[in-house]
Amino acid sequence: MKPVAAMIFAAGFGTRMAPLTDKMPKPMIKVDGKPLIDHSLSLLNGFKTIVVNTHYRAEQIEAHLAKQSNVTCLREEPEILETGGGLMNALPQLGSDPVVVMNSDAVFVGPNPVPDLLARWNPDRMDALLTLVPMAQTIAHEGSGDFSLDENDTLIRRGENPTAPYVYSGVQILKTERLAGISETSFSLNLLWNQMIAERQAFGWVYSGKWVDVGRPSGIQAAEEALAHV
Repeated sequence: MKPVAAMIFAAGFGTRMAPLTDKMPKPMIKVDGKPLIDHSLSLLNGFKTIVVNTHYRAEQIEAHLAKQSNVTCLREEPEILETGGGLMNALPQLGSDPVVVMNSDAVFVGPNPVPDLLARWNPDRMDALLTLVPMAQTIAHEGSGDFSLDENDTLIRRGENPTAPYVYSGVQILKTERLAGISETSFSLNLLWNQMIAERQAFGWVYSGKWVDVGRPSGIQAAEEALAHV
């Protein structure tokens, strides 16, 4: 039950990154000399199966990754499927084991979180394990915290509180069996998380380094400045 496959979400329209995304998908925007999608792929060294979903200006991502033998681009047409629908659509390529799932609009400044995530994964008690970042260790993040943890590292949503101690970094391990019970085609992974949190099967662990939110143009310079001081 240790993940051997991974998925990177790269299908979105990148509206917060406009005007840079008017003619380019957000995963192809360069940070510190290389596209964001390459920053994500660098965290997955050793994975033999990586699926990247595409939709907006898909051909640019597909051309960039064409020579990567362990990467499959899966274009979502005619409509974008969101995170949950995208993951469900990729299951034939990913297989039935738990999967490492990540966004493609963040940069980690510090150790690669994936080995620590894998080391903490316990399939006997977990359906999800999310990598969390303390609010004080986030850079260029304009939102509130997403989660807190109880004494067993079980996830607790912010709910009606104005904020929470931790931000979801965009990197997680998920079991995918519950997807079979969702009838929608396009849906958010929040549907899956809600079930897992209600049953106390969703957990978090806290990343030790810093994390840069590159969802807006301001995040590009912030990430490059942070990387320059590593």
